[in-house]
Amino acid sequence: MLDKNDFSKKQIVMLFCNKGEKLSFKNDNLIVKSSDGQIKLQLSCYRIFAVFVIGNTSITTGLIQRASKFNFHIALFTAYFRLYDIIACPNRGNTLLHRTQYMYSDMAVPANIIENKILNQQLLLKTVRNKSDYLKEALTKMEAYKSSASSARTLTELMGYEGLASKLYFKAWFNNVLWTGRKPRIKHDITNSLLDIGYTVLFNFIEALLYIYGFDIYVGVLHREFYMRKSLVCDLVEPFRPIIDRKVKAMINLKQVSEGDFFQRNHQFVLSWESSPKVITEFLKAIMEYKTDIFLYIQGYYRSFMRDAPENMPVFKLIRGD
Repeated sequence: MLDKNDFSKKQIVMLFCNKGEKLSFKNDNLIVKSSDGQIKLQLSCYRIFAVFVIGNTSITTGLIQRASKFNFHIALFTAYFRLYDIIACPNRGNTLLHRTQYMYSDMAVPANIIENKILNQQLLLKTVRNKSDYLKEALTKMEAYKSSASSARTLTELMGYEGLASKLYFKAWFNNVLWTGRKPRIKHDITNSLLDIGYTVLFNFIEALLYIYGFDIYVGVLHREFYMRKSLVCDLVEPFRPIIDRKVKAMINLKQVSEGDFFQRNHQFVLSWESSPKVITEFLKAIMEYKTDIFLYIQGYYRSFMRDAPENMPVFKLIRGD
């Protein structure tokens, strides 16, 4: 398994294949070449955590062999950043971990996840300098919902507190941008479309980390099993969503993105292919600021499960030192 020091030195390589870029290797180095054959990136395989391939390209068996040898993933995405496969995943056979996952049915871990999510939503709202009466009231109510989550007896009750807190949070955080409510996957405005894209990037990053430890990603504790749903990834994304929320607001306010970066299809705002590298790269920058924190959270989650000690669940804090 990777330790903290090893992971901090690893890099994610992103390849947007619409530009004609190609993957190859030489000795023990990954080579990225432009459409005219020029080398754009040369990186030692020892320093790679994952390679994200966006769009269509060809991959040689030699490169796959090196991914297995040096223990990094090759994640394959559609042009619109939908993950459809991961190549060279280690630790698929961690049967002891799988057995522990399948047997878990307590409320302690899902409650911890939701408490952690609400905590980070509060920490983000507290960064607002001029707090309105609504924001102050929202923070107070969210604290009550967070306390109630810790004693929830059912997942339905727990998710109810999460929903109430999130409704207050989104209205308070996106008060100065075009906002008519959070509507996942509907993409009726650019804010919701950006949130969907950012959450997808975060989802895929966390999924790649979970593969390191050999989790069955289809078995969650908060989002229970549903056909082909990666329930565990859905679970562990929750505490980190405010990373994306903060970035979306900043991108809109700083005019790093606008409606001109999107086109409308079936009344939905869809990010254009030309703007995809810019937007996805910005989200990855935001996530990479917390790369080690996320790694340590996943590592702590793994250890708490393997030791049957849910009381030792990790806690991620968006604002360090708070």
